[in-house]
Amino acid sequence: MAIYSFYIFDRHTECIYTRRWTPRPMSSSGKSGRPQSGSSITSNGDSVPPTRKALSKEDDAKLIFGLVFSLRNMVQKLGGEDDTFLSYRTAEYKLHYYETPTRMKFVMLTDTKQNNLRVALHQIWANLFVEYVVKNPLAPVEHPGGIGVANELFERGLDAFVTAVLPS
Repeated sequence: MAIYSFYIFDRHTECIYTRRWTPRPMSSSGKSGRPQSGSSITSNGDSVPPTRKALSKEDDAKLIFGLVFSLRNMVQKLGGEDDTFLSYRTAEYKLHYYETPTRMKFVMLTDTKQNNLRVALHQIWANLFVEYVVKNPLAPVEHPGGIGVANELFERGLDAFVTAVLPS
C-alpha cells in the first residue's frame, strides 16, 4: 500500500509543509470500457483521456485544504459538534485527516486499501512535529505567508516513520 503525499496546514489555513512520496495514479479510461467525464471519443470508438495541466504544489495544497474544510463543515452540520471528519475514499486514493487542539491540520493521501491513519497522524504530530518543530527554539511560532517547516530532523523522522511504522 502506497503513501502518496502528506500536508500540514496551520490555523491560518496556510500549507506549511508538503511532501510527496509517489505520484497519485491517473485512471486510464480503457479499464472500464466507458469514457471518463471530460474525455472525448474518436471516430473508431476509442476514448481519449482529457489533457490536464499539472497543478503546482501551492494549487494542489489549496485544493486539498478546501476539500478538507468543506467536508469537515458538512460533517459537523449533519452530525453535530461531536462528530468529526476522519477520512474519505475515492476510486484512486484515500484522504486521512487529523486536527490538533491548536487547529493544526495533518492530511495524508494514501492507497485506497489503507486502514484509517488517525492514530499514525497523531503520532506524527506528537512525536515528530512537537518534538522537532514546536520545541525548536529557532523555529518560528507562526508561519506567515506559508513559510513552511524547514527542519531536517523532522523530515528524517517523517521518512523513518513512514517506512518503518506504516505498512507498505
